Parts: sequence; structure tokens; C-alpha cells
Amino acid sequence: MEGLLARHRKEQKDLQARITQKKKSASKKTRRGINDECDQLQRELSERHQAEIAELNGETTEPPVDDFEDLSVNDETTNGETKELENAQDEEPRDAELSVPDSSEQGSSSTPSTPGSRAKKPNRQKARLARRAAEQAAQAAQAEEEASKLTNHRGNEKEVMEGVFKRLKLKEVDINPDGHCLFSAVATQLEELGLGLRPDPARTVLQPSTQSRVETVASPKHDGYRAVRAVTADFITDHKGDFEAFMEEPLDQYTRKIKLTAEWGGQLELQAIARAYGVEINVIQGDGRIEKIESGDSEGSQDEEKRKKKVIWLAYYRHTYGLGEHYNALTTQE
Repeated sequence: MEGLLARHRKEQKDLQARITQKKKSASKKTRRGINDECDQLQRELSERHQAEIAELNGETTEPPVDDFEDLSVNDETTNGETKELENAQDEEPRDAELSVPDSSEQGSSSTPSTPGSRAKKPNRQKARLARRAAEQAAQAAQAEEEASKLTNHRGNEKEVMEGVFKRLKLKEVDINPDGHCLFSAVATQLEELGLGLRPDPARTVLQPSTQSRVETVASPKHDGYRAVRAVTADFITDHKGDFEAFMEEPLDQYTRKIKLTAEWGGQLELQAIARAYGVEINVIQGDGRIEKIESGDSEGSQDEEKRKKKVIWLAYYRHTYGLGEHYNALTTQE
């Protein structure tokens, strides 16, 4: 539960950062639509969080069938059956006594049953148990039918993603889902675009430990995340005024997690990466939307051809991978 709640807090923080970024970039004409979109994103996230907590707690979306009333009825039936059985037991000796033949007739016949003997009563307890088993089977069938009607989030997400990839002529590069996926996907793209893992010194001043990480990367596709993590942490530290308000913990503690652990990256890290490396990051969402994170450069500061070479594409999944959120890299097809 603690891990789930931590992820929920992370997602809520990322969403707030995204909403703030969207509202900052809104104009008078687009403000109303962006506000509606932000409200919709907040509602969807809250509903998903509630559903995940309910699923983890073993709860169901439909209230469980209340058996108390049925039990009380059955209890009354059981009590009635018990009284009938007791009365029958009290009557049996008298019946048996009446059916005992006289001593003069004992030797005349050895067969105890006669055509007029009383028939055996049905077992009401067995009938009640069979009825209860039938009711439980009906409930199980109904639950299975309802489950079959639930939305297949994983299948829908994958189908939508593949449609967008095909339309934009993008090829997906699988990234290991190990907590470093965002940074590994970025490192893969930086290498693919020929930009390298070392940012422009005019954009951020790297600490000696970060420079060492950049220089000792063996393969950008395998351990390049180490360099990207360190660059991201340094940029956030140098521009804490832009990021600190969105953090739920002290700045130094936050940046230490980003640099040295497998802490998941999110909206804040995407903004820091885009500005540190001077790239535009396009993130394809599971519903087909494309979220753009700008580099922070003013329009016209570089020619169009150069700008196109500094665009990173990422695929962001919420349902397809079992561990939760995941990023894959995307490359343009030849």
C-alpha cells in the first residue's frame, strides 16, 4: 500500500506541474479550453487512484450481496426444522410402541414393513444447502459477466499508441522497465540524434561528479541514464526557483534521489532535461494526445532545420506495463 500511495503522490505532483505549465502557456482564446482539459485530467487521475486503492484492498465496484436477511430467514427455518425434528423424536417412541405386535402375533411374521407404513420425510437441511449453492453459482456467473464488460485499458492503450506511431512514422525502442526508463529513453534519443550526453555549458554548469559520470558512460543505451540523471539534478539545483515550489520535500533531498537512486522521473524532470539539453520533447500519451515540452529557447533563436534535429520522441504508458508508468524511446523510420 505504501508503494502505491507513493506512486499516487508522484503522479499527482507531476499532474500539478503539467497543469501549471499548460496554464502558463495559455492565451485568452485558449484559456477556457485548457482549464476544461486540466479539470478532466484531474478527475481521471483521482478516479484511477481510487480504483487502484479499492483493488489493492480487495474491494469491488459493486456492493457485496447482503446475506444477513437471508441468513435470518434460514435461521428461522432451521429453528423450525429443529422443533419439528424434536417433536418427531418425541413421537417416535409412541409410534413404535403402537406398532409393536402382541406376543401372540410375534411369531406369525418376520417382516416389519407393511403396505401402510409411513413414507420417509425429505431432508430439508440438504435442500436448503442446495438452494444456497445454486444462489452462489448464480452470483459467480453474474460477476464473471460484469468482469467481461470492463474496459480493457491495456489493450486499448496499446492499440491507440500503435496507431499514432504508424501515422507519424515512428518506430518504438523498448526500454528496460527498471525505474530508469525515462532517463534511459532520453539517453538513447540523444545518442540517436548525435547530440551526446554532455549539455551546452551555457545552459548549465555541471558538478565534477556529473562530469565524471558523463565521461565514464560505457554505452548510452545501457548506462547512459546515469549521465542524464546527474545532468537533470544539476539543472534543477541551478534553477531551483523554477522547480522548488512543486516539490514535496527539500531540494537537496529531491535532487539526491534523482541523481543516485532509481526514483521515477516525471514532469519536472522532463522540463529540466528539455532545457538542459536544448531539445523539444514530444510525449505520446495512451489516449493519443501528444504533449510537448519546450526547450525554453525563444522563437527564431535557431533555424528550422537545426530545430528539427533536436526533437526527442517518447511513448508514455500507464496500463501496458505491470509495474505502472513506463517510457519507451521512439525513433523516426527511414
